[in-house]
Parts: sequence; structure tokens; C-alpha cells
Amino acid sequence: MDPRTDAAHLLTRRALLGRGAGWLGAAALAELMGCATPGARAGVATNAPPVPRGPHFPPRAKAVIYLFLSEGPSQLDLWDHKPGLEAFYDQELPDSVRQGQRLTGMTSGQKRLPIAPTRFRFRRHGDTGTFVSELLPHTAQVVDRLCLIHSMWTESINHDPGITYLCTGSELPGRPSFGSWLSYGLGADSRDLPAFVVMTPSWTGRKEAQALFSRLWGSGFLPSQHQGVSLRSQGDPVLYLNDPPGIDRADRRAMLDALAALNARTTAAVGDPETAARVLQYEMAFRMQASVPELLQLQQEPDHVLALYGPEVRTPGSFAASALLARRMVERGVRCVQLFHRGWDQHFNVAGDLPNQCRDTDQPIAGLILDLEQRGMLDDTLIVCTGEFGRTVYSQGDLTRDNYGRDHHPRCWTAWLCGGGSRAGMRFGATDDFSYNIVRDPVHVHDFNATILHLLGIDHERLTWRFQSRDMRLTDVAGRVVHGLLA
Repeated sequence: MDPRTDAAHLLTRRALLGRGAGWLGAAALAELMGCATPGARAGVATNAPPVPRGPHFPPRAKAVIYLFLSEGPSQLDLWDHKPGLEAFYDQELPDSVRQGQRLTGMTSGQKRLPIAPTRFRFRRHGDTGTFVSELLPHTAQVVDRLCLIHSMWTESINHDPGITYLCTGSELPGRPSFGSWLSYGLGADSRDLPAFVVMTPSWTGRKEAQALFSRLWGSGFLPSQHQGVSLRSQGDPVLYLNDPPGIDRADRRAMLDALAALNARTTAAVGDPETAARVLQYEMAFRMQASVPELLQLQQEPDHVLALYGPEVRTPGSFAASALLARRMVERGVRCVQLFHRGWDQHFNVAGDLPNQCRDTDQPIAGLILDLEQRGMLDDTLIVCTGEFGRTVYSQGDLTRDNYGRDHHPRCWTAWLCGGGSRAGMRFGATDDFSYNIVRDPVHVHDFNATILHLLGIDHERLTWRFQSRDMRLTDVAGRVVHGLLA
């Protein structure tokens, strides 16, 4: 055969540069299929070292449950108690507070920026005496277990770049997501479930919610096996997971074995790592056909556990059901579970929409914390709860004593951590009297991500992937570990 036409002899630039990646892909394929050596079943000989796995140092947390309250919950109405604002009701926001900071297009044309104190009562709770809004009565009962961060900030003032920033470390689309970085850096503790799973539960607040795009849990330039697997709230939990009619498990197994052999030959010939990644995904889907149905059997849980999460736990697709599923996932070795709860964008009707959002999430969040604690899992499971930014102290639209709206505010908001080596009972950072500017211990998006990675045993500066001629990472070229948040 003419070597110029034989794919096995082609040495294109792509093949040369990708051959090493192909060897690693074949090694990963062989490991997944239970082979003693990479060439034993895939038919590929290689002396390439295995992909390094494991943390950089002993982790405090083995897994993370990431609660993303999408569209910016109001820190003023939930966590950042500012009783002095009553004296400024309906007065103009002082220029000395705003300091010329930009406004969104939604309020830049308003004639006034009237100060809107919260209409919800705050009370002290727990041994720490932490002020919590009346909208969060269940979370208030576990507030001593939380590590509250009042001084989060970002450069993003609109939803899509703001959410993308938190989830990928960049305001521009195309970077790997947080969970994908974890999958790449730490791998999975389960052979039968993915390392990274995403859920988008229903909500009862403002129905005109911002769109969520799959790139928020995508793998970007990382190999595609690291992307998040989205569980749907209706219908089949994962599309195309069931075998077609007339195909039994033995037939499916034989088909996958034949496909793996063909793909292994392609990987050896052209060195495209996506070929091996595709085989890994086929194999995971095969195992998920057995593991996912069992995972979703919430009726297996005893009544006292279901009661922790509240009455909506029996409603498929609810936040409560998703929170319980998150616990069941990390219990079975899933590395990262991310819940996106939409509808927190209260530009108007805070009094009507915000209480509904809190009813969706308050008891399930408290129940998740108590459930993990009772099982001895809270010490090594980190819970993260945040939105992409905060809300303004001034009212968007008409201000009344009974109702008001709030615009986007990137200069400060409240997030929290719980368990997994975070510092329980901590209230970190502080804002000014108007919850408009940070006056102590700012925590940037990159700092937040660096700290979460640290708790999982990862040095954020060392978790990198070579792309476009530089070593990319979740925290880009910034970020610091905030040691005050660590136990």
C-alpha cells in the first residue's frame, strides 16, 4: 500500500501534535474498560504516563453542592441588615455613596434614585446572633453552620456575563465550567455516575426568567467527557439514555465493544482526543442506564428525611426534590452537583416575587444541611450558595411602603459556604450603611473560586490546561485564597 494514502502512516501537523493526547485518551479508555494495559483491548501500544489525578494537597471537602440562585437575590432583603435606611426612605441616593458608578440601561434614565429600605423584618438567630430576614425562617435555624460572605463583588452588571463569570471564570463564553475543572482535576469517585451533574429546578417567582445556556456547565476547551450532565425535570432524566426498542443489554454491550475497537484504531491513527472522549461517554451512558433509575427513587427515603426538605420534595423537578437528589448523588460519588434556580430578577414587585422564591428554596436548603450533617457528610461536602451579583438600595420604578423594585448591583452582595472545611458561624466582610460599597474584606469572583478549589485540595494556580499558547485556569491570572473563610 502506498504510505501516502495509508491513514496509519500520515504524519500531519495535527497528528504529530495530537499523538500524545491520543495515547492518553487510549490509556483512559483502557482503564475505563478494565484493561490491565492500554493496548490490551484497545489495540494501542503506548508508554505514555497516565493522566495525573487527585488533589494537590489534602482536601477538606470531597464533593461540592453548588446552589446558584440565578439573576441576583437581594442581599438587602435577605442577609445584609441595614436598619438605618428607614431614616432615608424615599430620599435620593447620595452622590457620595454612588461615586459615579455606572447604572444599567434600566435605571439610567430614571429621574430619581429613591432609597428603598427593606419591608421585611430581620431578627437575630443562633449563638452567633446573626441577623436573618423573616423570608428565611428555616435557613435561620442553621445559620450558625454558615460562613456568610457579605463582601462579594464583580465587574459584571448584566446577567449573562455575570453568570458566565461565576461559572467559568470569564465574562466571555467558551471557557470550561467550574464543575468541568473539578472533573478534569480530580476525576470521579463513581464509575456509574458522572463527575459533574447539573439540575435546573422549577421556580415560582418572576416567570420572565433569564435563559440558562448549556455552556454554563460545558467543558470549553477541556476534553468533552468533563462537561456537566444535565438531569431533566420532566420526561427521561437524560435524553437518549434508554435503549431503542428491540435492543437488549447484551446487544448494546456488543455494539459498544465493536465501536470502542473502531474508535481506538482512529485514535491511534490521527491522535484526536475527542475520539477517546466519545467512547468514555458511551461507556458512562451504558452504566447510567442502571444507576440513574435507582438514583431517582426518592420514595426509598424514609419519611423523616423527606420531611426535612419540605412538602415540595415529592414534586418532580422542584428545588426540594433536586436538593435531595444532590445529596443522593454526592453519597454515590458524584464530585460536583450544581443547581440553577431561576427567577430572582426582581426589578419590580419584590414584595410579591421574592417571598415565592424563598419558599421554593428556604426549607430545602436547611434540610440539605441537616441531612448531610446527620449522615456525617457535612464535614467533607461543601455547599456553595450565591447569585451572580446583588441588588440596588434604590428603587427601580415606583416606590411605595408596600412594594418596590431593585436593579442589578455588582459592587456588593452576600454569598455563603457551609461544611467542607469552611468556617462555620463566620460573617466575613462588610458593606457601607447603604449596602452599596464594600468597606471591609472584599471577595472578588476569582477569590471565591480560588477558595472553593482550595477546600477541595486544589491549588488554583496549578490546575491549568494549555490553550491558545498559554496555561488557562479557572481563575485566569488573578484570584487569592481567602483564608478567613477556612475553618
